[in-house]
Amino acid sequence: MSKHFLKKFTHSKITLFYTHHTNYHQMNVKIDTKEKFSVITPVEKEIAANMTGALKELLEPYLKNDIPHLILNLRNVEILAQDTAELISAIQQIFYENDISFVICELKEQPEKMLDEMDLLEFMNVTPTESEAWDIVQMEEIERELMRDFDEDEA
Repeated sequence: MSKHFLKKFTHSKITLFYTHHTNYHQMNVKIDTKEKFSVITPVEKEIAANMTGALKELLEPYLKNDIPHLILNLRNVEILAQDTAELISAIQQIFYENDISFVICELKEQPEKMLDEMDLLEFMNVTPTESEAWDIVQMEEIERELMRDFDEDEA
């Protein structure tokens, strides 16, 4: 497995163009790292079943990252394999079980319809725009801080 990074510096953020190679398939994504979260945007129009492993390898390390909160922007994805949809749903649940935000945004019609038909959409944190996803991550962070303060007051 090899990883290639091309860094592009813009204002106060870093945009990484990331190509992830596995034994199965190459996956191209753009990664924007913000102060409290990262935005991962697949460049691919289709995330096929054989790309599921690459997506898993890309997302799971964020559980241990200094900036763990994640937004998965699917604006370019027109076709999403069922295996990939199930993986995204499962990983999102793992993030939330670890008090880490994981928001999906900008779903196109076919992936959204498929997630709905698979009864996954109702359990996922999905927003129409990236800006709304940013808001969700920030609100969840405030909520976690308030809950920590509340728990400390109770003790």
